[in-house]
Amino acid sequence: MTRYAHGLVVGKFYPPHAGHHHLIDSAAAVCDRVTVVAAASSVESIPLALRTAWLREVHRQPNVEIVPVVDDAEIDYDSGEAWSAHVAAFRAGLALRSGLGVSVPPVDAVFSSEAYGAELAARFSAAHVPVDPPRARFPVSGTAVRDDPAGAWEWLAPPVRGHLARRVVVVGAESTGTTTLARALAAHFAGRGGVWAPTRWVPEYGRTYTEEKLAAARRAAADPDLWLDDLTWESPEFTLIAERHAALEEAAARSGSPLLVCDTDAFATALWHERYLGSPAPEVEAVHARTPHHLWILTSPDGVPFEQDGWRDGEAIRTWMSSRFQEELEERGLPHITVTGPHERRLAAAVAATEDLLAKGWAFAAPLTPP
Repeated sequence: MTRYAHGLVVGKFYPPHAGHHHLIDSAAAVCDRVTVVAAASSVESIPLALRTAWLREVHRQPNVEIVPVVDDAEIDYDSGEAWSAHVAAFRAGLALRSGLGVSVPPVDAVFSSEAYGAELAARFSAAHVPVDPPRARFPVSGTAVRDDPAGAWEWLAPPVRGHLARRVVVVGAESTGTTTLARALAAHFAGRGGVWAPTRWVPEYGRTYTEEKLAAARRAAADPDLWLDDLTWESPEFTLIAERHAALEEAAARSGSPLLVCDTDAFATALWHERYLGSPAPEVEAVHARTPHHLWILTSPDGVPFEQDGWRDGEAIRTWMSSRFQEELEERGLPHITVTGPHERRLAAAVAATEDLLAKGWAFAAPLTPP
């Protein structure tokens, strides 16, 4: 097997998929060093920094270097001028590493699954190493992923899945059936099988935190009768709850189906901060701002008898909190529905709204293409 000193892989990785990873792994197996140029145009809607981070997470081989490059040159494989512009952008990425004090040997092999691979190799005076040009091993492309992410789900790495998963959040006041609905909604879609079989739901981390906080307070006070009203809450605790819940969401989205169901989120945590501390929660709101969600389902108290399990506020607070959720969802313009009535009616409405969300698909800006 021929070995090379410095292999080059170039792609848009818009987004990365199994074929891309196979290409990079193939180069890494026979090269002392591999430079992967992630070449994105400014018109594309997945940030270059994010694509670069995904590639670096998946390809941690010590001989693989991911280099981001902005390449807005026109795509015209019959134009020498266009070719020169592209190669100049790729060389600029390589030169940047040299400018940072990294010794970069000349490229002596270009690895590609594309028809233009041979020409690209020639322009680097390097050998061309084709890797599965018919894509028989991984029958997927960036275009196919953008056209139908759910249909290409099996070819996507965990960080890409985490980014693309549609996240539906069930929120509501206490004793309004949020957990019951979240669990049932996830089970409904998991029951479809196929790519939807691993549909997950993320339980409310705030409940777990509260149980642990109460247990710790009882131990510290040596008082097993200590109860929720005896606890003192501080703002950083709500931030911690929001951050840990978001981390659980991300882990579930990376390992699940194209749909993730969440029992509450940072938006809801901010309202509970308001409820208990009487003030806004900017740090919790920051968690909400950086955590993607696509649909909120508000569980109304209408049709659900109030049940006091010892962990809940009174029924008057339930009504007030439900109104606050409704007000904030509308004021912020968050896509949402409100479900009422018995469980069967709520689930049917939640399924229909989720179906509508999935039917809208995913929006990607069109990349630059040949004339």
